[in-house]
Amino acid sequence: MNNQLMLFSLILITVILNTIAQSLLKLGSGQNPLNIYLMGGILSYGLSTVFYIAVLSKFNLSFAYPVVIGLTILATTSVGAVILQEKISMNHGIGIGLILAGISAILLKK
Repeated sequence: MNNQLMLFSLILITVILNTIAQSLLKLGSGQNPLNIYLMGGILSYGLSTVFYIAVLSKFNLSFAYPVVIGLTILATTSVGAVILQEKISMNHGIGIGLILAGISAILLKK
């Protein structure tokens, strides 16, 4: 596998697992503390941490953290809007656009 593709895959897996964790924790909130959603969210966070450590072993923290967190915010917001039917305000949309601009600037530097 191409080295750049492998590194991009590590970032993408981290973001997906983190987004799944956020979504499951939201679904499990306000219920019995031992529900399947919370357990799945905790497991997803654990797995995302393992992949994030792999990302950190390959990239500078100043690159990895904003890219992973920024992409996670974008993915989590999308899941919240599409699957959980949460409303996204205009200001929220502007903020997401600014995050995209920041990620783009960081990626162009790399």
